[in-house]
Amino acid sequence: MRRLGLMVGLSVCSLAIQAGPQINVGTVYDYLDADKSTYLKRVFNSGDSTAFVKVNILEIIYDADGSHREVPVKVQANDTGRDGLMASPARLIVPAKGMQGTRLLLMGNRDTERYFRVRFIPVVPEKEDEFAVSGEEREAYKETLTAGVNVMTGFGTVFFVRPTNARFDSVVEDSAGTYRLRNNGNTVVVIDEFRNCSLKKETECEPTTKHHVLAGKTFEFDKQPGREYRFKLIEGSAKKTLRIASQ
Repeated sequence: MRRLGLMVGLSVCSLAIQAGPQINVGTVYDYLDADKSTYLKRVFNSGDSTAFVKVNILEIIYDADGSHREVPVKVQANDTGRDGLMASPARLIVPAKGMQGTRLLLMGNRDTERYFRVRFIPVVPEKEDEFAVSGEEREAYKETLTAGVNVMTGFGTVFFVRPTNARFDSVVEDSAGTYRLRNNGNTVVVIDEFRNCSLKKETECEPTTKHHVLAGKTFEFDKQPGREYRFKLIEGSAKKTLRIASQ
């Protein structure tokens, strides 16, 4: 079975330190719709210690050959601010069993769709981190991390910024042996909860997957005899559940 599109997995970075915070950022993929300018991202801490979290953002650039690279967010040409995504605040103090939020704001060019890697990284606060804590509080916090061995884990998410003139245009070719969807629009289309299951035994399925089909790209799969393919086609706020059977 062939599948083309964007599959961006969860990025996890770990710092082996003695600590109690355990953060959770919810969904791995987030989308800023064409009629929105900001997005509230919540960070939860289910651990028993305060979490000091730094937010780091890189822009994902796709080259003509399909490869991609991650680069720092640029400054606008007139030096009036950033040309890309920014987080406010970029430093979060999340209490144990609590939650804090940061607003993600796109500054600059939005003529075409843009993509960003947003990392939420727990740290032990140092002076250069610019957390609003005193030296005494910093040292006291470090002392609380001396009992037991734990891992503070950070999460990387992918943030899609739709263009201001977002347009959906999915063209489907459903032949006897192949299903093909081409994204002729100018913003990402999501193939969610994709499942390949046996027609004879519904519980006999391959693992569920998720696919992002970028503008100008194609998602396709070869139909195998006796199999059924189920998925949700998501175009912005519009969702459609599809079942494609192969006899």
